[in-house]
Amino acid sequence: MLNTPLIATATVRGLRVTPQKARRVVNLIRGIRADEAINIVKFAPQIAVSEDVYTLLNSAVANAKQKNPAIRDASELWVTEALVEEGQTMKRFRPRAQGRGFQILKRSSQISVVLSDDKNYRRPSKESVRKAAKAAAGAGEGVTE
Repeated sequence: MLNTPLIATATVRGLRVTPQKARRVVNLIRGIRADEAINIVKFAPQIAVSEDVYTLLNSAVANAKQKNPAIRDASELWVTEALVEEGQTMKRFRPRAQGRGFQILKRSSQISVVLSDDKNYRRPSKESVRKAAKAAAGAGEGVTE
């Protein structure tokens, strides 16, 4: 049997922070140990995002402990993926002169964190998964009963 790495994920959606601000914090934690990432985020100056990322990291560590009780603390896990995507954008209007209105975009973010016990783990891309599924389906076509 293959020794598959432990993978634990956590995601927050609809976070009312712009993706640009969220990426500044998330870029600090990508590729380092989870306990170091928690300390970095705890003292990051970007308060608007760092509190939410701190909660997200702790949630991912708790998910990893739930999956594998042998994991004692966050020092055994690595942040292998951390990404910020753009969420829904609320559109508001600011009244301007002569009856005009300028649009204000209130952006939101979706932040995902993937923890693994293997430092070099990368999830397979959608393309490679699709090719593997196609190859598996093609291998079974010649069999008739």
